[in-house]
Amino acid sequence: MEIRLTEEGRHIAVITIDNQPRRNAMTREMIYELARLWDELETSDHRCIVVTGAGDRAFSSGADLGGDLRASADLAAKINRGLLKTDGYPKPVLAAVNGDCVAGGLELMLSCDIRFASPNARFGLPEVKWSIYPFGGSTTKLVAQIGYVHAAEMLLGAQLISAGQAVEIDLVNRVVPQADLMSETLRMAELIADNSPSAVQAVKHQLSETQAELVRSRESVEQALGDAVRESPHFKEGVAAFLEKRQPDYD
Repeated sequence: MEIRLTEEGRHIAVITIDNQPRRNAMTREMIYELARLWDELETSDHRCIVVTGAGDRAFSSGADLGGDLRASADLAAKINRGLLKTDGYPKPVLAAVNGDCVAGGLELMLSCDIRFASPNARFGLPEVKWSIYPFGGSTTKLVAQIGYVHAAEMLLGAQLISAGQAVEIDLVNRVVPQADLMSETLRMAELIADNSPSAVQAVKHQLSETQAELVRSRESVEQALGDAVRESPHFKEGVAAFLEKRQPDYD
């Protein structure tokens, strides 16, 4: 399992999330490496970044913390950086969503500027089913990106939606055949990279900083809400049900 960095020509970097037995879930070490790569690429010569998952089943199913859902300040800061939750990033980031994009995987995708998805991709935020608060920025970013009613349905209903539905609600730009997904994403990345780097980065800064300011303005409230969920009587049952692969019982 790894976060892999490759290059496509001089100006495009490709980040691949590879933990295929776990549907490309990200361990703590993988999240730390992703955070480190964002720092490295911020000052590199690359003009555009593509994020994808290994294989053809999943983009990422989110964080794989082995059942440890503690959120120390240090861990929270690294997860935030890995998901680009609160940071305005200066370079365009594209997502080639090659399969299921769930929980923290979807929250990472919300920090990507342009998103192409394969027909088999599914999208969802199932956290509330397991009595977990979605900490990765979806409670603020989703409303801004796809509107209140669609965000509420995804966050509160905790169900997966299809790639076609994701296009309809503007969660992704378009659906692309699996065989063409990476080439189409790279084609768009090359189109962006051929434009003025100064102008592109200025526009990207304004786009992402506007979103980041919204997330930061709610961060203290989000932490308090997440702590309250962890301290609730439902949390233990939800996590146990998730680990035991059964339906939770909140009666």
